[in-house]
Amino acid sequence: MLSLRRVIPESGALLRLAAVAFAGLVATLSLPTALLASDSHGGVSLGNELHVATVAPFALLLAAIAVLPLVATHWWEHNKNKGIIAGVLAAPMAIYMLTLGEAGQHALLESVLEYGSFIVLLGSLFVISGGIYVQGSLSGTPLVNTMILAIGAAIASFVGTTGASMLLIRPLLRANAPRKRKVHVVVFFIFVVSNCGGLLTPLGDPPLFMGFLRGVPFEWTFQLWPEWLLVNGVLLGVFNVWDQYVFNREEAQRPGSQLEEVLKHEPLRLRGLSNFVFLAGLVLTVYAGGSGLGNGGEKWPFGWQEGAMIALAAGAVLTTSSEIRRQNHFTLGPIIEVAVLFAGIFVTMVPALQILNARGAELGVSSPAQFFWATGILSSFLDNAPTYMTFAATAAGMQGIAPDGRYLATLLESGPHAREVMAAISCGAVFMGANSYIGNGPNFMVKAIAEESGVRMPSFFGYMVYSIGVLVPLFVIVTFAVF
Repeated sequence: MLSLRRVIPESGALLRLAAVAFAGLVATLSLPTALLASDSHGGVSLGNELHVATVAPFALLLAAIAVLPLVATHWWEHNKNKGIIAGVLAAPMAIYMLTLGEAGQHALLESVLEYGSFIVLLGSLFVISGGIYVQGSLSGTPLVNTMILAIGAAIASFVGTTGASMLLIRPLLRANAPRKRKVHVVVFFIFVVSNCGGLLTPLGDPPLFMGFLRGVPFEWTFQLWPEWLLVNGVLLGVFNVWDQYVFNREEAQRPGSQLEEVLKHEPLRLRGLSNFVFLAGLVLTVYAGGSGLGNGGEKWPFGWQEGAMIALAAGAVLTTSSEIRRQNHFTLGPIIEVAVLFAGIFVTMVPALQILNARGAELGVSSPAQFFWATGILSSFLDNAPTYMTFAATAAGMQGIAPDGRYLATLLESGPHAREVMAAISCGAVFMGANSYIGNGPNFMVKAIAEESGVRMPSFFGYMVYSIGVLVPLFVIVTFAVF
């Protein structure tokens, strides 16, 4: 273990970030208890009262994320400018929600708390995994690339899509460094490791964790293994064929042997092994918080879990050599980009979610296939965790079950149709979070890390060309085969 004198100066930025997060946590815990209390009816009445025009700031923010990288590339590269756009659109909406009385204040605060939990979890996973360095290199051949994606799909359900993404994206990028065409490698990595691999446990993806907190048994998602196997198996097969074609084409066009270049590698060795202890602690914290261990079976109050995750991340910083992070080319840029953009998204999406929660039955969604696509399409552009909860509450309402406490356990016990609907909602939220960069938190993080490594990633719409061409036909197959 390194001395504090040596570690703290070299890790000052990370420790200051942890200090800021802890200060924000303390400030939140000082808020009035009445605002922190659950109010299941306030959201419904608020959603009926809100005008559809209140969705405009959210739509404008999505448009900015999609268009500005194309028309103002260099300006958009700076996180400060992203923060300006997010702030200009989010601040008026936050003020407006505060003027709507207790219902509006509660809805805004609930979204802020969800953002806090969301970004603390992502940030902790990012910091801890950034201290694990795979020394040496792999060979960037199509077979090895496919194996890395398969390993990511296998572990994503147990360490989370964020954890799996942060552990594997840098070794994958180093393995493919000699290759000229590798954008598709990162795109399929987002498809498989950052999204579709996380279906089998509540630890895999935020929407499933939200369901676990509301009564879905921990082991229930294991029964979704046929859907997991179908989607990830097809994606890995398509990727292998695609990557082999690109590799062979580059081999023919470039001078010298491309195969010899990518086969050059050094022996593998893991450094920063102590971070696996902190990673395990993070997983246990998430499980304990959702299971209510030490709190009479009730989920932990806001702040307990978040404080523990911040402490684990700080511990990882203090016990990991800064040399490992330098070798990993670790910077705070990717997590800051995610934090800034999603701060705006979580605030501006409040009216959209409230309107859907109140008027979701008007959509005419009733069959599992309809729930699969409705949840999936919205999860592509809204955060997939609240979208999951919105349609889960809609499904419960159709059975006359009030969205209170661990109500999803009651829904699952109500009959086979309800279980099919919950399976469809779960698959739609997890799988279709891959349809755009903003569908799931790890998507943006992987994009930012790849760009820092010199990979010129596609724009918002450019990425969706891949997802529409590859994922949408696959989801049509899933619809007919499963739902």
